Amino acid sequence: MDNSRAQSTREKCRKFRILIIGRANAGKTTILKRVCDTVEEPEVHNIHGEKIDRSVLEASAEHGKHDIENEMIFTSNPGFLFHDSRGFESGGIIELDKVNTFITHRSQQRKLENRLHAIWYCIPMDDSRPFTSAEAQFFSEVGTEGVPVIAVFTKFDALDNKAFTILRNKNLSRSDARKEAPKYAVTEFEQHHLTSFYNKPYPPKGHVYLRDMDKGGSDCNDLLAQTAGALDDEFLENLLVSTQQNNLELSIEYSFKR
Repeated sequence: MDNSRAQSTREKCRKFRILIIGRANAGKTTILKRVCDTVEEPEVHNIHGEKIDRSVLEASAEHGKHDIENEMIFTSNPGFLFHDSRGFESGGIIELDKVNTFITHRSQQRKLENRLHAIWYCIPMDDSRPFTSAEAQFFSEVGTEGVPVIAVFTKFDALDNKAFTILRNKNLSRSDARKEAPKYAVTEFEQHHLTSFYNKPYPPKGHVYLRDMDKGGSDCNDLLAQTAGALDDEFLENLLVSTQQNNLELSIEYSFKR
């Protein structure tokens, strides 16, 4: 493809496409709503662009027929297209193959608008077993064809609470323990889990810690910044920054960069 055709293909790409992966309790929908600044449920379209009734979608998901090709769009910010890998719970071969096939297929699309641009892998920290075979298989076996993956550690406030208890047992006052708990939780997590996580054959390009996403005032600015920084394509970088509407600092940063 010559430069003029390549430029034309890029100019036609006006939507940023993201695959979000994670268990049913990982807080995925909450994240998408925060990114798009809405409390409304998304519209869902099939691969032909036809709108799907949400009740039909939920019924099919219950019977294991969820289609990863379906696109979720929030009317508050239609510049984002989201795909959800529902059913990717235990790292089963079928689920892993579906995700792998989708990533491979989307990464090979000629048109940039049809390609997958980023992957958010959500891992809840309020589970007694936060890392399952699903995560081990994905980061050990699934090459993402150059599509950047951001590991999103959700519900990280659960680790803050555990850290608070530990610090209190070390005779810190309640106020000091509460103040130090978030930092202590991150340090402990990174020392005991994160290093081995990045030593997998296909590690993420970055990671974020999300806390209290169900409370007012929370945002996903760090997730958006990490995603922008992980992109190797300047056009996609600019597309993401211009599509997101909530992170003013990110917009200013990339304005100066441009």
